[in-house]
Amino acid sequence: MKASDVVMVPIHKEGHKFVAFFFIVSLILFQFLEPLGWIGLILTAWCLYFFRNPDRVIPTEAGILVSPADGTVCSVSEAPPPVELGMGNDPRTRITIFLSVFNVHVNRTPAAGKITATAYVPGKYLNAAAPNASEENERQLIRMTTEDGKDIAFAQVAGLVARRILCDLNEGDTVQRGDVFGLIRFGSRTDIYLDKGQVAKVQVGQTMIGGETIIAATS
Repeated sequence: MKASDVVMVPIHKEGHKFVAFFFIVSLILFQFLEPLGWIGLILTAWCLYFFRNPDRVIPTEAGILVSPADGTVCSVSEAPPPVELGMGNDPRTRITIFLSVFNVHVNRTPAAGKITATAYVPGKYLNAAAPNASEENERQLIRMTTEDGKDIAFAQVAGLVARRILCDLNEGDTVQRGDVFGLIRFGSRTDIYLDKGQVAKVQVGQTMIGGETIIAATS
């Protein structure tokens, strides 16, 4: 294989400083104790892997929502939307995706539309797969009006080892379906709350590909 044939997967901008740090530390360790230098290179490679941001083919069908994250669907249930977003108390279909440390952790917008509200809520660091993580863990909440007029919400939820939620969205922003909007380090959960007339197209245990898997559609 030629060097020109090797395709490098891009990484999220947040990963640059971690990769640089571990690589520099590895070079220093090689000067004093070679085995530790190799361990440093392994950690550098792991950072490259964790912060990877692969290109995705975004579906173009009208009236669909794509998964906001890679991972596994751990719940499809009825739950009221986050009170901080002012969407009322009526239960909605909520789809929960669990991200392990091996999943891509870049988050993507589920639809094209306008961000109408955001809210950051400090909290605990329970296991992200726990049913009460949506209400008790640290989380970043986003409300959106989609281009076809649906009022949806999605949330980045910290987990047991996740200690940093990054979100680039602000109220008033206009986004396209599949846009990268944030990242959660290192294991985490993503919730999405559907509007009336939208039907979940996934089931518990199904593997999601962020920005590609159709997670819901207008009935």
